Formats: sequence, C-alpha cells, structure tokens
Amino acid sequence: MNRRDLLRLIPAELAARSVARASARQPNVLFLMTDQQRFDTIAALGNPHIYTPNLDRLTARGVTFTNAYSPCPVCVPARYTIRTGCEPPTTAVFSNTRPQPVAGQAETMTGRCGPYLAETMRGLGYRTFGIGKFHTLPWDEDLGYDIHLHSEELYSMPEQRRRDAYAAWIRTHHPAYDFVEGLMGERTEMYYMPQMSPMPAEATVERWAAERAIEQIRVSDGKPYFGFVSFIGPHPPFAPPIPFNRMYDPDRMPSPVRGALPTDHMDEQIPWMNYAIWAEDVNDSHARVLKARYYGEISYIDDCIGRILDAVEARGDAENTLICFFADHGDHLGDHHAWQKESYFEASCHIPFLVSWPARLPAGKRRGELASLTDLFGLATSAAGKRQLREGADLLGLLDGRAPARTQFLGYYARPGSPQFKIMVRRDRYKYIYMANGGREQLFDLGEDPNELSNLASKRSALLSELRPLATKACDRTGLREALDANGLRAFPFAARRLQRVYQFDRSRGVTGFPKRPQDVVKGNS
Repeated sequence: MNRRDLLRLIPAELAARSVARASARQPNVLFLMTDQQRFDTIAALGNPHIYTPNLDRLTARGVTFTNAYSPCPVCVPARYTIRTGCEPPTTAVFSNTRPQPVAGQAETMTGRCGPYLAETMRGLGYRTFGIGKFHTLPWDEDLGYDIHLHSEELYSMPEQRRRDAYAAWIRTHHPAYDFVEGLMGERTEMYYMPQMSPMPAEATVERWAAERAIEQIRVSDGKPYFGFVSFIGPHPPFAPPIPFNRMYDPDRMPSPVRGALPTDHMDEQIPWMNYAIWAEDVNDSHARVLKARYYGEISYIDDCIGRILDAVEARGDAENTLICFFADHGDHLGDHHAWQKESYFEASCHIPFLVSWPARLPAGKRRGELASLTDLFGLATSAAGKRQLREGADLLGLLDGRAPARTQFLGYYARPGSPQFKIMVRRDRYKYIYMANGGREQLFDLGEDPNELSNLASKRSALLSELRPLATKACDRTGLREALDANGLRAFPFAARRLQRVYQFDRSRGVTGFPKRPQDVVKGNS
C-alpha cells in the first residue's frame, strides 16, 4: 500500500475509532412519548396525508419497529408498563383505576416490579429528568427523577393545579391565560369536537415540555442523561394552536374504515366508550374534520420534537444518544364505528416505535419483529450497560443478532375475573381476541385483512384451536388466574353495560359537572 492510499484510509480509521469509543461510553438515553398517537401517522412510514418532517428524521436516524404494541391500550396501565418493565398481570393495573394486587402479590408497585426506570437509571450513573404527563396514582408519585416536571391533564383539587409545573408556569409567565380551566382544550362533551388551542403556540403544554427538555439536554455536568418527555397530545380534545389548527383540509382526509357493526361492536367496550364521550353518532364528514385537527396536533408535536432533536444534535455526543419515540396507545378515530382506545383493534393497540443510536444501530431500517412497551425498560438499561429485561424482550440484542425475536405478543385489559376482561394474542400474521363478556372471540388475518373487517373465528376452527390455548396458558399465572374456570377462559353471560357520560371539568376550580339549571352558572359567577 502506497503512502497516498494509507492517508486515504486514516480518516475512515479515525471515524471507526470514534464510533467505537462512543459505543464504549454510556450513551444518553432520551424517551419521547405521545399520548394516543396511532401507528399510521408518520409520513415516512407511508401516510401521504400528514406532514411529520421530524418524525421522518427519526425514522431516517435509526430503526422502526413496524409491529409494536401496547399491552394494555389505555393511559395508566401503559405508563406503568413503561416505568416498570412489567406487564399488567404483575403491575396489577388493567385499566385507568388503582392497582388491585391479588393474593401472593406485594402491596406496592415497586414491591411487585422492582425500582422504577428513572430510579434504576439514576443508580447506573445517569442524570435523570422527566417532563410532561405521567398519570401516576397518586398524581405526584415519586418515580425517581432528579428533575420531575408534571403537566397533567386534569386537576382534582386547587393544590394539584398549584403544584403542577405547567399550570404554575402559566400562572407566573402567562398570567393572562390563568383563568382558562381547560389549558389543553375543552373536554367532556367537547372531546371529539374540533377546537383551537386556548394558548398561542409558544405557550402550549407541548412547547413548554419541549423547552424544559431542551434546558435539561443542554446541561453539561459530565454525566450521561436519561430523559423522559411525555407529551399530552394528540390525546383529545383535538386543539392544535394557530396555524396548525388550519393545516389540513378535512375534504382531503380519508374517511374512517368501518366493517359490519356486529364485528366492529363485538367488543362491548366500544359502544360504551362512544356514548361516554358523546361520540355515539359521529358521521363521516365530522370524522374527517376531527382527523384534520388530530393531524394538526401531531404536526405541532412534530415541530416541538424537532426543537428537541436540534438540541441533541448541538451537543458533541449526539452520535452516542439513544432516542426512542413511541406512543402509549392509539385512537380509533372512527374506524370500526369506534372512538377513543381500549380495544385490540390495530387502531387502538398498534403504536409507532422508533429507536435510533447512530454510534451503534443502523440508520433507516425497518424491522417487522414484535415489540412492546414492556421492552423499553430493557432497552434503556441495556444501553446503560446493565441489562434488566424484567418481562420485556431484548431489543438491542435482537438488533445485534444476539437475542431471539418474540414468537407472540399478549395484551390484557380490565380486571381478570370481571366481565370486561379481554386478552389478545398476536402470533405471526394472526390476531386472536377473547372477551369474557359473552365469551366472544375474534380472529383476524392481518396479512390478508389489515383493516380487520373479516372475523374468521367461525371459519378457521383449526387456527382458533391453536391460538385459544395460548391465551388460556398465558392466564395460568398469578394475577391472571381469576380469568380462568374449569372450562378454560372464563365467560360471563353477555350483558350490555349501563351507558353513562364522562364528566371531566376542572375540579380545582370547583367545577364538577353541568348545573341542574342553566342560570346556576350565571349566579355562581356573578
């Protein structure tokens, strides 16, 4: 080799050594989470109707898991899965209610699961910060962050609004807006009504979260950081700020995908939830307007994420920063005659899941293996150098070729032994769902029927007989056995739940519902 060839190789060799040194150091770990964002809302992953340049930037930066799921597609249990690395049978959280441990389980969450992720990362030498929505029970539970800044959606008492970091920021930095009861938009009957943010773009909860994250990313103290940024949007109400509220023409939005009502509403949770949030009769034109505002919310959050990514890239250790973007669950958005979440249709439980780490992982790759929110605990601790998978899979090991892929995925919703309990099994291209209310079953071939319009449960008995035992076997463990009886999966005579509305007002201001008489509102504020 002559001198000229040798000199040509030196830059490549130096670059390789730089990457090797970065990989040997603990990386920064940054988790970015949205609330209620569907898997199919990223332009780079095939949605031609939405503008997401920064989520596209993240897909180009690393690996996209195209088959990632929420094991319990509703806010509280999904978040406990993330922070514990354990699934609902262990956390004992199967819905937006308090944990109900069974005999043989510890009374406390950390007793059942071990220290929370932030505390664990702090013990591994990380500076930790958590910003945004955490939906803990109680609301101010200590999760182990060095810096913990809340922006919860609802305030149950004046003390909570006073101590909420975002509400306090509004009170001190934007006092003209402190009178607003719904800082993120109006809820209750306005859940699925198109809105505009009551705040300007620079004062919304999303921008606040991004700016606080940037402040923490810019800290230079010699330690790697573990950051968790949890955006409240695009969870309804759909209230993007100007100009994102008028970014999408509803007439260019696709209408919901609906099947036959007996299949779509076989899960009785769906009509119950539709009624609860005044969405029992949303027509297609209204649904397109809502989708336009939902996409506006996502594009606005994408803009906020872009600011965070710029801060990451401004540091000298950007290449050695692992970033994972994901959602806690999706939103039906009218698909299957449904709104909200809490079902095992893809719109509800299939989530975006992007992982990047330039110093170690390839860029711009798609992986079809099954992934879960449960895997995030192991992802962070593995990157930190001390892998703790708990009940998750080893995603870094999978990407390195050292660990096997999941052969199946299991999801659970509602307390085992109750009529509302349901379990989902995803294996290969097939999905099996069992609902205790009526012992109902659904079977979908996601390869042939990605929109889940054809229930094969009565047509593919051989396949059903393979998947049902997997669900039964999964329930034979502490925390799930109440879902079984002598015949296998426990069934209840079908009964429709009593319909009732959900009221979500600002209780910190003494507002608990609509008045019995309209004039009572005027008298109360005169």
